[in-house]
This record gives sequence, structure tokens and C-alpha cells, in this order.
Amino acid sequence: MLDMLASQIVNGIVLGMLYVLISVGLTIIFGLLGVVNFAHGAFFALGAYAAYTLQGTLGWWAVILAPFIVGGLGMAVEVLLIRRVYTADPLRSLILTFALALMIEAVIRLVWGGGGQPFSPPEAFSGFVEYGPLFVTNYRLVVFAATLVLLAALWAFLRYTPYGRILRAGSRDPEMVRLLGINLPRVLTGAFGLGIALAGAAGVLAAPLWTVNPTMSQAALLPAFVAIAIGGLGSYAGAIAGGLLIGIVTSLTVQFWPEASSASTYVLMTLVLLIRPRGLFGEAWERFE
Repeated sequence: MLDMLASQIVNGIVLGMLYVLISVGLTIIFGLLGVVNFAHGAFFALGAYAAYTLQGTLGWWAVILAPFIVGGLGMAVEVLLIRRVYTADPLRSLILTFALALMIEAVIRLVWGGGGQPFSPPEAFSGFVEYGPLFVTNYRLVVFAATLVLLAALWAFLRYTPYGRILRAGSRDPEMVRLLGINLPRVLTGAFGLGIALAGAAGVLAAPLWTVNPTMSQAALLPAFVAIAIGGLGSYAGAIAGGLLIGIVTSLTVQFWPEASSASTYVLMTLVLLIRPRGLFGEAWERFE
């Protein structure tokens, strides 16, 4: 029993790390652009399909390019579509990103088909590790380590680079950033691309763990929104805490009470919001209140 519990907690942490990447990307986009991006899950799926295609044509090392390709596509989408609805009714951005998600899924079905695609991790990451009560595959450890590296790099970027400081300042007061003479449209484009690239990276890492299919976006997007609600709107620490909590709760529920696995995350969200309506790390934002 103890062995199973420890292994499921580790698996839940790894699953939660994937949700963390998606949630942090959503937080970056909402914090600076004020856009609730319903297409975020579709870009997650694009990351997985880009990794699948690059691995089959150029080899495993080319998979590293997938998040950058998806991030570049996100920047193009921001310039061509999202930028036009910043000052419009927020409902328009919701409709636009929802329609974009449907379009991306249709394109995926057209290019790769509607069935699942086989995608196994590199042979170097095959096998498993058994340490005391813990039993975990090598690839899950790789996912955990890669996510930590990405989050540490993002933290250093936001804290120590001029562009990162602009992103943090603009997330609270974009008008101040504009008055300082900073090219705000370029900052918004970069922020959207960064958030989408994180979703693409999560898709790359999830591809060998999940079935690569057009509907995988739905399995990623809803838990990511729940993670943000639990952690607190606009909070990076909250996105991390919420993602990890959802991963652990989901993993444990699947193991010990499978019938309740789909409802467990929403029960967790309800309990947290009843106690703290703004989420664990939520703050009052003047822009939206």
C-alpha cells in the first residue's frame, strides 16, 4: 500500500508539472494581455504533433525545435488576430480564441488524421527506477527535470532581464509601460509567444505519456484553467501550486477511486474557492475590479 501511494504521488507530481507549464503560459497571456486564451490547449496539441513530425523526419534532437515553432506560430496569431480585440468587448476575445481552438483542431485532423499517433520516448529514457517504495519510469523523471529547468529559466528571465521586468510591470499596469516609451505591441506579441511556447513545450513532454490525438487539447486545457482558479488569477506561484495539486489529486483518485477521477479536480477547486475565493495566491487587481 505504501509503495503504491508513494509511486502515485510521484506520478501525480510529474502530471502536475505538465499542468504547471500550461497554466503558467495561460497566466502570462492573461496577466499582460487580459485575454482568456481558449486556444491554449490547441497549441499544446500542436506541440505534441510538431514533436511527432520532427522526430520522424529529423530525429530526436529536432524535437527541441517544436516549442519554438509553436511559439512563433502563436506570435503570428497575436499579430494577425488577437491584437484586434484588445480594446473590444472581452466576449470577443473569448469567441475568437474558442473559434481558433476549433480551427486548429480541424487542421490537425486534416494534416495528421483523426486517430492517435504512436509516440514512444527515446531508448535512452526507457526503463524504470525503483528506490525503496518508489517505482517510476525514467521518462517521467526526465519530464520532471526538464520542467524544473524550464521553470527556473523562466523565473530567471522574468527577474533578471529587462524584457522580463517589462513583462512583470506590464502585467499590472500596461499603461505605465506605454508612457515610459516602451513598444507595448512588441511586448504583447512576445508575451503571447512565450505563453504559447510553454504550452508547446508541455505538449512535447506529454507526447510519450499521453496519446497524441486531436482531442488531447481538451484533456490539458480544463485542468489548466482549474489550476489557475485554485492558485489565483494572475499568480505564477499560484499556477505552480494549483498544477501540482491537481496532478497529485488526479493521480491518487485514478488509483484508488477511478469513478471519481473526472470530478476530483472540480471538487478540489470548489473547496479552495469556498475558503479563499481569489485562490491560494490570488490578489486584487485594479485592472479588473
